[in-house]
Amino acid sequence: MSAEIVRLCDRQVEDYDDLAIDLRTAVDVAIRDLQEIESQWATDLARERLLECKEMLRRVLAASYR
Repeated sequence: MSAEIVRLCDRQVEDYDDLAIDLRTAVDVAIRDLQEIESQWATDLARERLLECKEMLRRVLAASYR
């Protein structure tokens, strides 16, 4: 079993609907992002990553209902 790791910090994505990831993959990515955010808590980078992670989850979840 293999998976593509999508790191949000490596590229800026404006339209998450174009991401070829499903809800399960999005949750996996979010968990990894949150672990990184936790290790850098109270920094500007952590806040930025938190917002990216939250927006990615919102959009992927909305796309999963279509």
